[in-house]
Amino acid sequence: MEILIKILQFFLSLSILVIIHELGHFMAAKAFKTRVEKFYLFFNPWFSIFKFKYGETEYGLGWLPLGGYVKIAGMIDESMDKEQLGKPPQPWEFRSKPPWQRLIIMLGGVTMNIILAIVIYIGMLVTWGDEYLPTSEVKYGIKVDSLAMEIGLRDGDKILTIDNEYIENFNKIPEKIILDDAKTIQVERDGQMINLQIPDGFLAKLIKHKSLDFISVRVPFEVGDFTKNSAAKEAGFQLDDKMLSINDQPTEYFFDFFNELQNHKNEEITVSLLRGMDSIKINVTVPEEGKLGIYRKPLENYFEFSKVSYSIGEAIPAGIVKAYKGVGNYLKQLRLLFNPEIKAYESVGGFITIGSIFPSEWHWPSFWTLTAFLSIMLAILNVLPIPALDGGHVMFLMYEIITRRKPSDKFMEYAQITGMVLLFALLIFANGNDIVKLFQN
Repeated sequence: MEILIKILQFFLSLSILVIIHELGHFMAAKAFKTRVEKFYLFFNPWFSIFKFKYGETEYGLGWLPLGGYVKIAGMIDESMDKEQLGKPPQPWEFRSKPPWQRLIIMLGGVTMNIILAIVIYIGMLVTWGDEYLPTSEVKYGIKVDSLAMEIGLRDGDKILTIDNEYIENFNKIPEKIILDDAKTIQVERDGQMINLQIPDGFLAKLIKHKSLDFISVRVPFEVGDFTKNSAAKEAGFQLDDKMLSINDQPTEYFFDFFNELQNHKNEEITVSLLRGMDSIKINVTVPEEGKLGIYRKPLENYFEFSKVSYSIGEAIPAGIVKAYKGVGNYLKQLRLLFNPEIKAYESVGGFITIGSIFPSEWHWPSFWTLTAFLSIMLAILNVLPIPALDGGHVMFLMYEIITRRKPSDKFMEYAQITGMVLLFALLIFANGNDIVKLFQN
């Protein structure tokens, strides 16, 4: 069921993104009285799931979910339909329009994707506001894994600044370290400020690590609820019990407790806990999966989250700023792909990777956050100067505007074919990475 929910969210998000992108081309073409022959969600080689014609445009749903397209009359595109180009140009064709109009038509898709991201952010800010955990609130310090320990970080450290810059939102700290290639981390440890140097080569390891959880919040472990058939509940644990130790090994914090359990699968352990003002010891056998069936209390029980509410007037500029920062952050991620030392291209994924980032439960804030991010990603990737992408057409149009010389239809045909071959190679590489990861896991 979890996989099905991820798939449904992925296809809904993809459908929204494709329709909005192609709508941008469609609206711009119509604005300049250019004929649009087809408008398709997903590609339809050989057959369509359904189609209908309204006016001069055929609308349809294809069966190959690799994107979508609008077929603009008099233009060489991914359909590779050259029949119209063998006839004299007509005033309603793309090729008959002045370069500046063709440029606007080609930029219509990426423009709409950026606008979509802005609209999503505005809607989210108005509906849910902006809530985050301030770095100053992480009073129990951080929990680190073995990779973070290579920097010199330790459990219980309190992060003060990154490269001497305070990061208000604690969850943005890993992003700051990765995208800005941070060099130092300032932490408080045992009442003293320590400056940690991030070693050379750490960013490459971090990218290969494929997780932002190398630094997380350390939180006390108190019983918030029990799972069905909970071993802990059967043994006598109660709500609000606070964990202290397992077999006299201190496990006051959630991750310490969880990690220690993994060392005692199928064994009986003695858990020391605090119930009200009383110290209690309970014997319990750890099941094979290494879990006792306990849910910890939500983070809101331990930390004061910052919550900002927005009116529509306040949300509009804030939404624009969030989209602007989103574009900047994604450009930084692209930069990592071309860094030979980091080899971030080895972590590039396809549809499985994209689908996996959606939550296993339907959660609208997460869905819209991811859709806004993917909309920005789609806009930036589409504007790259690669033939067959919008950016490839823009590149040739800019050449035409500057030189006042239009590339021949034959050249554009070959460029389109070259671009499509390149895109399919990238598609195979990205999804091949996904398949390799599945076997490695």
